[in-house]
Amino acid sequence: MKQIIQDLKTGKTILEEVPAPLVKTGAVLIKTQRSLVSLGTERMLVEFGKSNLVSKARQQPDKVKMVLDKIKTDGLMPTLEAVFSKLNQPLPMGYCNVGEIVAVGKGVKEFKVGDRVASNGNHAEFVCIPENLVARIPDNVSYSEASFTIIGAIGLQGIRLLNPTMGETVVVIGLGLIGLITAELLIANGCDVIGFDYDQSKVDIATAKGIKAINLSAGADQVKIVEEHTNGVGADGVIITASNKTNDIISNSAKMSRKRGRIVLVGVIGLDISRADFYEKELTFQVSCSYGPGRYDDDYEQKGQDYPLPFVRWTEKRNFQTVLGAISNGKLNVKPLITEEIPLADFDKIYGNIGTSKSVASILVYSNEEETPIRKVEVGAGKGKGGALGIVGAGNFTNAMILPALKKNETPVKYIASSGGLSAKTLANKFGVNFATSDYKEILADDEVKLVLITTRHNLHASMALACLEAGKHVFVEKPLALKLTEVDDIIAQAEKSEKSVVVGFNRRFSPHMEKIKKALGEASGPINVCATMNAGFIPKDVWIHDMEVGGGRIIGEACHYIDLLVYLTGSQVVSVCMNAMGKNPEENTDNASILLRFENGSNGTINYFANGAKSYSKERIEVYSQERTFVCDNFRITQGFGAKGFGKLKTKQDKGHVEQFRRLSEFAKKGGNPIIPVNEVINVSKASILAVESLKMGAWVDVD
Repeated sequence: MKQIIQDLKTGKTILEEVPAPLVKTGAVLIKTQRSLVSLGTERMLVEFGKSNLVSKARQQPDKVKMVLDKIKTDGLMPTLEAVFSKLNQPLPMGYCNVGEIVAVGKGVKEFKVGDRVASNGNHAEFVCIPENLVARIPDNVSYSEASFTIIGAIGLQGIRLLNPTMGETVVVIGLGLIGLITAELLIANGCDVIGFDYDQSKVDIATAKGIKAINLSAGADQVKIVEEHTNGVGADGVIITASNKTNDIISNSAKMSRKRGRIVLVGVIGLDISRADFYEKELTFQVSCSYGPGRYDDDYEQKGQDYPLPFVRWTEKRNFQTVLGAISNGKLNVKPLITEEIPLADFDKIYGNIGTSKSVASILVYSNEEETPIRKVEVGAGKGKGGALGIVGAGNFTNAMILPALKKNETPVKYIASSGGLSAKTLANKFGVNFATSDYKEILADDEVKLVLITTRHNLHASMALACLEAGKHVFVEKPLALKLTEVDDIIAQAEKSEKSVVVGFNRRFSPHMEKIKKALGEASGPINVCATMNAGFIPKDVWIHDMEVGGGRIIGEACHYIDLLVYLTGSQVVSVCMNAMGKNPEENTDNASILLRFENGSNGTINYFANGAKSYSKERIEVYSQERTFVCDNFRITQGFGAKGFGKLKTKQDKGHVEQFRRLSEFAKKGGNPIIPVNEVINVSKASILAVESLKMGAWVDVD
C-alpha cells in the first residue's frame, strides 16, 4: 500500500510503498477513501523536518537537556548515534481518515465489514485503528464531509471546556479550518460569535456562516471591537485556534475578556502570560487536549476500556459521533470549507507549497479499486544466502544496534517485520534487507531463514518464540524471554521437541569489561560476592513497560540483564531469590527495588535497580569481591582491580557487549554450533526474574526450580 511520510532528517515528504497493516485485537482494518490534510499541524511538521539541527534543537530545549545528560553518562558517540537514529525514523502524516472496514479484529463488537467509518488514521491506503477511535458515518454524509470529523472534534473539545451557554459572546481567534468549524458549532450552540483572522478569504467564509468576522491585517483593534460589540462588558469566552509564536494573542485574549471570563487554547501560541491581565479579572485559562477525554490513555484507546457515560459524558469517540451528527442534521456545513480534492498520487500538489498555501481544507482522494492488502514488499535486490535471518520488530534497538551489528558482520538479513509495516520498510531500505512485511508468519514460512530475532514488546515474546520453534527456526529474543513461568515451560518443551536453540539478548556478559573480570576470577575462584547497581532513571507510570500484562514491569523486562550477568560472573545458577521494593506499597514501585540472589556454588548477589537517582550519575556499576580482591566496573567504560596482581585498568568507550554478542550470533547463524548462551542459563535467569517479583508479593525467599 501507499502511505505519506515525513523524513525528519531530510525534510522531504514522501509517498512510500509499505506493507499493509494486519488487523489487531480490538481494532478494525479500514480501506481509506478520503483523508483530510490538517494544514496547520502538518505544516509545522514539514517545516520542522526541513529545519537544520540547530533549529530543531532550539524548538525542543527539553530534549537538548536530555541529550546533554546522556553525553555525561554514556559518552558523546553513543549519544550522537542515538540522536541520529531517532531522526532517521519517518513520521507518518495525517490523522483525519475515512473509509470502509475490510476486516474486524477479535473482540470488536460495534463494527462489521462494510461499515463506513471515520477515524484518526494516517494518510495511507489501509489503516488499523482501535475501536474507540472509530465512528460510524451516517448514510447521508459523504466521505469528503466525514473527513472533517477529527478536526471538528478538536474544536468541539475546546467548546466543551469553555462550557458556553446560549446568548454568550465567544471570540474565536484564528479562522483556519479548526477555527471555522469551532465558530459554526458555537453558533449552533446559541452563542454570539466574533472571529478574527488575517486572511480575507477565511473571513468571507466565516461571514457567510453568520459569524461577525474581522480581518486584522488592516490594523483593526480587536480588543476595542469586542468591547464595542458587548457594550463594554467583554467576551464571555475566548477560544484560541491560531498558530503563532507571539505572546500578543494571549495578552489580547485577556484584555478582551469580561471579568471572570474563560480562555481556552486549542492552537499553538506563545504563552508568556501577564499576571496582571489575569489577576485583575480573575480569568481562567485552560489548554484543550486534542479530541477529548480518553486521548493518550492506553486503557481507553488501545485496550477499548470505555469511560462510563454517566460519569464521562463526552469522550473522544462520542465527540466524533457528535460532529458527524452535526454534519448529518445540517448544523455543521463543511462543504464550503473544501478548497481542493487531490488524488493521492498527486499529494505533492498539497505538500509542495504547504508553507504558503491559502487552502482551507485539502482532501486526498484514494482509489476505489478493489484491493487485497499486500503485507510483504520486496526492497533489497537478490535473495538471502544460507543462514539468512529474519527480524520481528523494527523499533529503536533494532535500528540503532541489531542491524548495524549484523551488517558489520556481513550477516544476511532477508526479512524485517513490524505490525504497521512502515518502520519495517524504513529499516529495510536503510540496511538493504530483502523484504519488509507486516506479518511475521511470512518469515516462518520461508525455509531459507534459519534464525529469527524477536524485538517486539515483551508480551509477544513467548508466543512468537513458540511459533518460531514450531516452524523449525532458532530463536533470539531481545529480553525478556517470557512474562510467565508457564510460558517459559512451554518454550523449554518446544525447544527440546524441535531441537532448536533459544537465546535471550543478555548482552552484558559479552562486554570486554565483564570478560576481563571473569578471566581474573579464574575457574576455581569459589564463592564470590557481587553487587550490581543500575541507576535506571525514571519512566512515567503510563509507559507500557510498567503494564504487567504488556511490559511485565522493569524487573522482568530490564533487571533480568543483571541476573544473567551475575550467573555469568559466579559461574553458577540462581537457587533462590528475594526482592524488596521502596515505599509503603512496594508492589506498586518495582522500579526501585533490591534483589538478593543465592547461587548454587554458595555465591551471593545483590542487584539494586533504582529509578530515583540523578541522570548525571553513572547508569551502571558492578562490584565483585573475591579472595581479598575487588573489581569495579563503572558504566562499562572503566574497570579497575584492587588487590589483584597484574590486573591492568581497562578504559574503553561505553561497551555493554552488544557488538560482541551479535558477532557471535552472526557466527552461529552462518556456521551453527553451540548457542551463544547455554540454554540452561537462559531458562534459570528467566525464571529467577519472574520469581523475583513473586517473592515481593509473598514477602519471602522463593526457590528457583
